Amino acid sequence: MIADLHIHSRYSRACSKNIDFKNLVKWAKIKGLNLLGTGDFTHPLWLREIKTELLDNGKGLYYFEDFPFIITGEICLMYSQGKGRKIHIVMLVPSMEIADKINSYLDTKGRRDYDGRPIFNIPADEFTREMMKISKDIELIPAHIWTPWFGIFGNSSGFDSLKEAFKEEINNIHAIETGMSSDPEMNWRISELNNKAIVSFSDSHSFWPFRLGREATIFNKTDSYFELIRQIREIDFIGTIETDPAYGKYHRDGHRLCNFSCDSRKTEELNGICPICKKPLIIGVENRVNKLADQGTEKNPKRKIFYKLLPLHEIIALAIEGKIEGKKTWSIYNNLIQEFRNEFNILLNVSKEQFIKANVDDKLIELILKNRVGKIHVRPGYDGVYGVAELEEKQGTLF
Repeated sequence: MIADLHIHSRYSRACSKNIDFKNLVKWAKIKGLNLLGTGDFTHPLWLREIKTELLDNGKGLYYFEDFPFIITGEICLMYSQGKGRKIHIVMLVPSMEIADKINSYLDTKGRRDYDGRPIFNIPADEFTREMMKISKDIELIPAHIWTPWFGIFGNSSGFDSLKEAFKEEINNIHAIETGMSSDPEMNWRISELNNKAIVSFSDSHSFWPFRLGREATIFNKTDSYFELIRQIREIDFIGTIETDPAYGKYHRDGHRLCNFSCDSRKTEELNGICPICKKPLIIGVENRVNKLADQGTEKNPKRKIFYKLLPLHEIIALAIEGKIEGKKTWSIYNNLIQEFRNEFNILLNVSKEQFIKANVDDKLIELILKNRVGKIHVRPGYDGVYGVAELEEKQGTLF
């Protein structure tokens, strides 16, 4: 059961205004997803749609027609404890009743009607403690933990560890989300995460399949919220689907406006200063992982399988040297979906012989198969700029 539990509604900033449950379900099925989070349950208008359009199965799953959701949202905590602290947390919620109780608590702290991901001045440990008072079945997952601004391990979040953020509530944090700029292997280098589940979700701001499900977690099939949470807490799920970390928007150090990026060694040579504007570089995930790593990857005792995949649109665009949202890319994509059911089936399962039989272009077949084993080269993203998939450079000739 492939699940994407961190998404947003049309009421979040910088999100598609056409996000509704009908479109989410349509494109989740095309992607090959089996379960979605609702996202944004804290927003009053989206919550009203959740209550109106989804039917409770009595076990914590809520259905739009035949497709299941669980109630989820993301919250931003910004506060000061000697220095500025700021983190994003994904919330998984067992029922509409509990969602209402969470919202009643948040209403005592501020507004939640201005954005699908509201901001509150609540310390992470206090927030966790208050959520556990409401229900022990609420799952709190630090989101995209390495991104510079709001990832708990990010360079500018104000934290260097989970313990520093959650203090005595650390045992109520059972999982972390990798984010696009890191993968499980990078997180295996942090001993504090040895007994935490490493999950992955898209943080999608649209329903398009190059966003929705671009990262996901593979669970054992269930129709129960509580069994899903058990799998997370006992690290008993199957694995994750990740993009190449270089594809993420904050993998390398750099400055977007200066069109400059570099690896951590170069940053050290530059003393962290951009050679163009002479201001401090935005420190990316790769650098930050290297700084905080305290063990080898083999030391993590609960490693799960993960698949490193770029979205199919990226692979098609690379093959035809076009844009991921271009008409030709969409035409090829739609033909592949019609032939092979859904995107994850294409990316993970369809054989070379099946592609050939369906008259798929040889170059595209080669790239899909390379993608399946993580062999597509990606020019790393930095400072809010996505990484870019590239064809291998051809060997130059001297003459």
